[in-house]
Amino acid sequence: MYIRDIVRRSGRSLRSAKARTILTALAIAVGGFTLTVTLAAGNGIRNYTDKLVASNFDPAELLVGRDPDIANSGTPSEEPKEYDSSISSISVGAGGQGGLQLKQVTDEDVRWLKKMPYVDQVRENYSLQLQYITMKDHKKFAASAETFNPAQKPELSAGSLNKEDSLSRGTIILPENYLKVFNVNNPEDILGKSIIVSTQKLFDSTKNKNMNKNYKIVAVSKKAATSISFGTLPVLFNIEDARSIYDYTTEGSANFQKYKYVNVRIKDGENIENLRKAQEDLKSKDFFTQSSKDIQKSITQIVNILQVLVGVFGLITLTASVFGIVNTQYISVLERTREIGLMKALGMRSSDIRNLFMIEAGWIGFLGGVIGSSVALVFGTLLNPWISNVLDLGEGNNLLVYKPLQIIILICVLIVVAMLAGFLPARKASRLDPIEALRTE
Repeated sequence: MYIRDIVRRSGRSLRSAKARTILTALAIAVGGFTLTVTLAAGNGIRNYTDKLVASNFDPAELLVGRDPDIANSGTPSEEPKEYDSSISSISVGAGGQGGLQLKQVTDEDVRWLKKMPYVDQVRENYSLQLQYITMKDHKKFAASAETFNPAQKPELSAGSLNKEDSLSRGTIILPENYLKVFNVNNPEDILGKSIIVSTQKLFDSTKNKNMNKNYKIVAVSKKAATSISFGTLPVLFNIEDARSIYDYTTEGSANFQKYKYVNVRIKDGENIENLRKAQEDLKSKDFFTQSSKDIQKSITQIVNILQVLVGVFGLITLTASVFGIVNTQYISVLERTREIGLMKALGMRSSDIRNLFMIEAGWIGFLGGVIGSSVALVFGTLLNPWISNVLDLGEGNNLLVYKPLQIIILICVLIVVAMLAGFLPARKASRLDPIEALRTE
């Protein structure tokens, strides 16, 4: 008997028991739905992570420090760490709970890095602390601050950067959060105005040695969907101005002219091999390095773990549906015992009988996979806009991203699983004695 004839016959057999077939397929569909959504969520998060990294990190840059703990410097140490008198800087964890002693990058290290033949540029990371910002005849407001990073490409609601896509000295980018407190409705109206930035020496705060300086507002930033800033957006400074502020606030302290890490741009660093060689050389010189790919890998690893955990629930549902297929097919064998005996008596081979029932199970898997995936697609299409809005993912970013190839592979896997589940009932049917089967009432 040709395989196409077996496929057609199995389809007719399932249509004769539509209710049972659909109910069994729906059990498979639940597992298919869960797995389809899980895969789509994984795709969406990875896509968003790619955009996040691309918007905030230069692929040719390395984050270079002296201590691996810079990767989680905001987290207090869980285990007591032996004090090292050669390390002058101690960073206190969040809420003052515990401490983290960090080896810092010095100006001497920076000069050494700049001499390396593979280094194109070195940017120090300045931990800026402002006392307050204000405008004439306005109240004083607390503000966070960062050095302008060309790789981050801040989203602007007004204004622009200079010809080099950077900030000129004496200029800043002000977050749009401050427009309201400075009584400004249109961001264009604040451009060109002067803002007072006050900083204080950290080591001698009792004497109130403040440095007040005026900066020109050249642009207004707004929260971007791919921004990694938490809370209020920072005021962005030119790198020379940032160094001036940092040196003033840390002068006389253990942190003066020392940095948790620096950003090192590698010549032709877009080439992964060049970046890898630079990392290996810096690691051999007792530097800790991290590339944008390393950061992306760390985030993706977390996503993969979460995806596996959610996928396990889909597999559990799928496992339960396998028993449903076995039960359905066993019942089908019992109901069609005389039919099986007649087919054998007319010359149908045992292997064809076995294939008939296994293909019937495969049809159930196919139907369940199509239903589950179709519902998942509709679910994603309807909910993606709402999810993007709630999570503030930004325009064009969806949490659920479906890939046709993944869905096709998933349906094929469900067909194979269903056929394997139908193997035992199919074997029982193939081993029936035709004479005994025809005697069955």
